[in-house]
Amino acid sequence: MKEASEGEPINNPALTDTQQLLHSLVESTSQVQILKSKWSPITTKLTALATRLSDLSIPTAAAAENPFSGDLLRSVSATCSAAATLAALCHSPNPPGGKLKTQNDVDALSAKLDAHINDLEVLNRSGALSETPPLSPAAAVSSSRRESVRAESRNLMTRLQIGSNESKSSALDLLLGLLQEDDKNVLIAVAQGIVPILVHLLDSSCSSEIKEKTATAIAKISTVDSSKHVLLSEGLVLLNNLLRVLESGSVFAKEKSCIALKVLSNSKENARAIGSRGGISSLLEICQEGTPNSQALAAGVLRNLANFEEIRQSFIEENAILILLGLCNSGTALAQENSVGCLCNLISGDDELKLLVAREGGIESVKNLWDSSPPAQNLEVLVHMVRTLASCPNIAEYLVANGFLNRVVGVLNCGVLGVRISSAKALSDLAYNSKTRKELGEMGCIPLLVAMLDGKAIEEKEAASKVLSVLMNYVGNRRVFRKEEKGIVCVVQLMNPLVKNLDKRYLVSILASLVHSKKCRKQMVTAGACAYLEKLVESDVEGAKKLLEGLGHSKMWGVFGGRA
Repeated sequence: MKEASEGEPINNPALTDTQQLLHSLVESTSQVQILKSKWSPITTKLTALATRLSDLSIPTAAAAENPFSGDLLRSVSATCSAAATLAALCHSPNPPGGKLKTQNDVDALSAKLDAHINDLEVLNRSGALSETPPLSPAAAVSSSRRESVRAESRNLMTRLQIGSNESKSSALDLLLGLLQEDDKNVLIAVAQGIVPILVHLLDSSCSSEIKEKTATAIAKISTVDSSKHVLLSEGLVLLNNLLRVLESGSVFAKEKSCIALKVLSNSKENARAIGSRGGISSLLEICQEGTPNSQALAAGVLRNLANFEEIRQSFIEENAILILLGLCNSGTALAQENSVGCLCNLISGDDELKLLVAREGGIESVKNLWDSSPPAQNLEVLVHMVRTLASCPNIAEYLVANGFLNRVVGVLNCGVLGVRISSAKALSDLAYNSKTRKELGEMGCIPLLVAMLDGKAIEEKEAASKVLSVLMNYVGNRRVFRKEEKGIVCVVQLMNPLVKNLDKRYLVSILASLVHSKKCRKQMVTAGACAYLEKLVESDVEGAKKLLEGLGHSKMWGVFGGRA
């Protein structure tokens, strides 16, 4: 093909032929004898199409070589040829196929012309006609990889907006390959604007195959943290389309929809929207009848949703507790973890629901899961469930009777921080009377809790100090604590005002239970307790003043305090 000079239209025989065909077609439509009211807007569309095609004559060799223009020209040419035949048939008042069939054919032609006009508008808007065609694989190696991905992303974005379903499906295959190759490619494609195009595809009347691939691409994007905010910005449009996939999509598409919904369901607004649009019902149905993988993913979305009190009633109305308990007993490890986590969130703060879970076998389910020796990190949700149930006094007694004291104490020295914290918090509720406090002391939990006081996380220190303050109410446990070399020193050090975000009442309570011992008082003062307590008294911390007075009975304490 001859290269055009600057300002000179490209000599493109295919374009010239198509433009001539359009011109003769406009003349032919003016001679139709039937369905004139339908042919009149078609004539207008043919004129608009001719105008759009003239943009393909822009003075750049890139446009002439661009594959988009060639593909589109072939498609437009085929439509025009079919339209010429149809228009010729309509020159007769009695077309061979009958008026009804001819009317259907004319309507189909009108829709095709709309699609072609839209495709040309997309091409012009995207700038694809003025870009150099994508590099060949060999040439791309020597080019910047990032620039290559940017160019490929723009290319695919254009292809996803024009052409047939087959073309879009092929473009989605290439896009999925690009996204799966590297998370950096995801960031580049998102920056180029791929998300709104995918959302539009999901919202269109495309085939189920295209929607499945689109949901897969959106799911992949949702797994890259830096891209999640772009999905969230699409709001209810994306949310509603993903919920439609849950209702009527393929099993694979439902799984991908759940992956994206897990990200979207973290906000209160989106959670409320999911609940009001029947999403909870659809997710619970998957928990009952879906594949093992889809059950786990659906339970993960429900786990997020159950965090929001506004929609918990929807769970109750859908009989969620029984369904989730069923999944606890029969699902995969991930499904069980998510269903237990969902139940924890759902029943938190509602003793009636806690009792319902207990009556329906929830404690037995937790016991069976615990004893099946799951990995340590998977125990966190089970310990959290025990803690949630134990906050109801009637259930706490049942948990103790079923051997949960031993189970919880057994993971206080677990290597997973979250498990240790949840265990200590659970013990605070399980130690509801002198008998259980005595049992816990005899199980050896006090040295483990003292070790937690020396941990790095403030939440771990506070959880340990809280349960110790409860256990110190039993005199036998005080004797055990006094034998811990670092016990009093650790507690005093945590009273330092420099240690922030820790409830100092528990620390004061622990020391107050030991203040009657002369040896313990001396240890407290030597460790600097008086100076710290003075600061706590100024802050009106409960019990601080009384403890300070207890340490100041003898004039000698001032000497020790100054030395500290």
